[in-house]
Amino acid sequence: MSRSIFKLGITGGIGSGKTSVCKVFEILGIPVFLADLEARKMMDNDTEIIRQINSAAGTDLYTGGDLDRQRLAGLIFNDRLLLEKVNSIIHPLVFANFTGWAADQKAPYVIMEAAILFESGGYKLVDKVATIVAPLEERIERIVKRNKLTRDQVMERVRNQMDDDSNIRLSDYVIRNSENDMIIPAILEIHQDILNLIKKREA
Repeated sequence: MSRSIFKLGITGGIGSGKTSVCKVFEILGIPVFLADLEARKMMDNDTEIIRQINSAAGTDLYTGGDLDRQRLAGLIFNDRLLLEKVNSIIHPLVFANFTGWAADQKAPYVIMEAAILFESGGYKLVDKVATIVAPLEERIERIVKRNKLTRDQVMERVRNQMDDDSNIRLSDYVIRNSENDMIIPAILEIHQDILNLIKKREA
């Protein structure tokens, strides 16, 4: 019986640099499944999900044709129950897509990148987890530049995510991504460690 492909989860707070880290893994030939991007696609295109989100929010969030993300963010960041409800609509479908996608890959292992890997239960689908951490001020600066958000809006998002210490405690690897850190040696070390684990598993 063939073993299922080895899976690495990558997580970290908003602005920690998950995208940059994943790009390095892709250069190493490791396919990356972007859970948050997959969720966005579903929320834009899946009619059943659209119906459920509008029902949970109690208002039409698609009046312009596309999901009004700012309005949704405004609602869920002030209402934890609604946030959990929206997540419970999306996450099981995203995870099912990840499982099917992973089974089709031919690489030594695959990656699932998700901002809320632990909170969503996505960590249960992977063999190991790497957390990306960066100083809060650097993260805020990155997000303000990238997403054109105010500092207050960034802090709202940061507060709604698990803190770095909790992520680190639950993770197998940590990649520090401040301006003074070298991420490539850390990524290469993790890559090699996983290849060694796979070898042992297959021995």
